[in-house]
Amino acid sequence: MKRPAADDELVFLPLGGSGEIGMNLNAYGYGPPDARQWIIVDIGVTFGREDSTPGVDLILPDPTFLEGERDNIIAIVLTHAHEDHIGALGWLWPRLKAPVYATPFTAALVREKLRERGLLEKVPLTEIPLKGRLNLGPFEIDFVTLTHSIPEPNGLAIRTPLGLVWHTGDWKIDPDPLIGETTDEAKLREMADEGILAMVCDSTNVFVEGTTGSESDVRRKLTEVIGKCTGRVAVTAFASNVARVETALFAARAAGRTPCLVGRSMHRIYHAAKGIGLLQDAPEVIDEEEAGTLPDANVLFLCTGSQGEPRAALSRIAKGDHRNVSLRGGDTVIFSSRVIPGNETAIHALYEDFLSRGVELITADDHFIHVSGHPARDELKQMYQWARPRIAIPVHGETRHIREHVKLAQALQIPETIAPKNGDLIRLAPGPVALIDEVPSGRLYVDGSVLVEPDDDAIRDRKRLGADGAVNIALAVNAKNAVVAGPNVSVRGLTMPDDEDMDLALEELERSAEAAYAKLSHADRSDDDAIEGAVMRAVRKSAEKLWRKRPLVDVSVLRL
Repeated sequence: MKRPAADDELVFLPLGGSGEIGMNLNAYGYGPPDARQWIIVDIGVTFGREDSTPGVDLILPDPTFLEGERDNIIAIVLTHAHEDHIGALGWLWPRLKAPVYATPFTAALVREKLRERGLLEKVPLTEIPLKGRLNLGPFEIDFVTLTHSIPEPNGLAIRTPLGLVWHTGDWKIDPDPLIGETTDEAKLREMADEGILAMVCDSTNVFVEGTTGSESDVRRKLTEVIGKCTGRVAVTAFASNVARVETALFAARAAGRTPCLVGRSMHRIYHAAKGIGLLQDAPEVIDEEEAGTLPDANVLFLCTGSQGEPRAALSRIAKGDHRNVSLRGGDTVIFSSRVIPGNETAIHALYEDFLSRGVELITADDHFIHVSGHPARDELKQMYQWARPRIAIPVHGETRHIREHVKLAQALQIPETIAPKNGDLIRLAPGPVALIDEVPSGRLYVDGSVLVEPDDDAIRDRKRLGADGAVNIALAVNAKNAVVAGPNVSVRGLTMPDDEDMDLALEELERSAEAAYAKLSHADRSDDDAIEGAVMRAVRKSAEKLWRKRPLVDVSVLRL
């Protein structure tokens, strides 16, 4: 490894990985400020919500700053295969165009994403073996085995001429993870003896006391619960948790049930796991049509949709409009998952749909059928005892998680701490940790098949439509600027006590439009923009009085 020059710096830049839940894009830069070389660690997404981002499926970190550094980006290194760590790769890679490195299971899922985006043959993707090493310019990276809720979770030991950075990725301490090895404690102690400059560490469960529990304990309880069920059984869990998928398959066999996978993600993860040699001892699954021929007591459906996603398999089953799978009184749905903050309304609606059909529900509130994949406080304390970093840099979670993690690190006598925000350029060395700059950061929305800014007109209008409804006015004007038809008014998303009241409201809006046109000068009546502006303002004012809302008002002028 080269000796550092006097003006070399080691910096850390979160652009989608601190102060939030569900998105990761972190960069490490080394060298003088005008010629830094960068590696990107993870490039993930979070998911849109109908109440705040209607019509938006995915939300990505804005890579504008790194795009300007594209010639100096050496690599994109992925820690594991969760969507909040790999989901943005297919969308953002054309703007970054750096080689990608991942372990086999992660690489298998990344290939599917790249194929969907037509990038499979364009992106240089290199598989790294578990516990492998990379040499990338001034960076030497060791993949360190951890445990999490997905196969092949890796922390990254990033060595530079100015020190070792330990990037944990997502992790927990599970003494019996069922799939994969346990945490490589010996490697962590070895790194600590070498000296860890900074630890960039998961904060998601910092408020949770104790430990999170083991997948092996969930297996025992879930097998017991399924064995007591009658009728048809549906289990929903995060598809990426292959150990949990395997548990459901084993539990089905123990209960004399044949498993059936329902949902695209469940099939995708199942086949990716099979492809790297996992799930070899699990019972074979059948398709939905075959499952429909089995007695109720002999089938188990393993479904996507534990978070109430409206287009996921479980939501369609709950509403009774799934093509092949139906549940009714006497059947049971088991939620082997947690409620992700922000999804409470959707999940409770899902519960109500099932309960109205007489379906029994079993959740993690009732039985020990789920454990988190993130470290609780005792596990965080253990990691700090193993790693002994000079600097603590909490990431992952919301601002309150980051701040609480800083307090915990300080209580553990970590010499230096910093609470980063997205866009903070943080110098790790030389000298004490410091915020040295702020760079542009933000969000991009996936709206259908295109990327848009959060303030895009279409997104703003969609929010207005959802909250305040819409009013449409159409009028026809002849060559002499006289109104010969209309104004005709229609409304969407606005209500009145009865039809008669609505008719009166529409008449009021029509009168407002007519009065606005009548006030226009002769010159303005020749200008469609002037007509539309005047009518829009007048109708909006009347609509505010009628509904106490500010609906979106659209005016159409037809010239005859």
